[in-house]
Amino acid sequence: MEIDLETISSQFPAAAEYLSNLFLINRDYGTVSNQRLAEWMGVSTPAVTQALGRLKKLGLVDYKRYEPAQLTETGRIFALRVLKRHYLLEHLLVRLLDFPWDKADLEARVLQNQISQDLERHLDAKLGYPQTCPHGNPLPGASIEAKLLNAPRLHQAPAGIRILILRITEEGEAIPAMLPFCQTYGIKPGGHFEVQTGPPHGVSLAALDVKTRQPSPQSFFLPQNLAQHIRYEPMELES
Repeated sequence: MEIDLETISSQFPAAAEYLSNLFLINRDYGTVSNQRLAEWMGVSTPAVTQALGRLKKLGLVDYKRYEPAQLTETGRIFALRVLKRHYLLEHLLVRLLDFPWDKADLEARVLQNQISQDLERHLDAKLGYPQTCPHGNPLPGASIEAKLLNAPRLHQAPAGIRILILRITEEGEAIPAMLPFCQTYGIKPGGHFEVQTGPPHGVSLAALDVKTRQPSPQSFFLPQNLAQHIRYEPMELES
């Protein structure tokens, strides 16, 4: 079923953001409350209620007041296409245009409603059909989606283990300080670190030298409110 993104976006410019965020919250948490959606998007709860009413009239969500909103099949198709365009644009910006990694998310949001399906297909092929965004979040249906969604959260990592960074969640990307912090300390997918102090208030990390596998003598502290949005996998100890 073809969805005319341009027409829907012209009727309700914020539709893309609401629908893609509804999909992402449902993917990570199972249900979508108005309060969580408002916190994620940085808007008021009444604004969310009003937006859901408009999306319902467009046939994109099933929604009753005081109950979790659900995407209709049309809304789900719309959300998936928006997410794919967003992730492809992030790759275009970072990999081909050398745009700053920590700023690509916001720039892609500006552009995601402006490209055609033909350009989307061309980008996908040119970029090698990526399975994740540059921040490690999986495209819906990607073969590694389950692994990335179920990976442990960094704020629960015990002291002493070595880790491989997998993703900075979309919810984390929405926090203004998150991506600049990660950029500063090299916390990106594929990054290797040693957890030097663990919970409950956050974690201290030291980067691992690529060649020697030894931790940097300088560590840094990552507070819990940021660490909870980073997913990792433990690294096997080298014999």
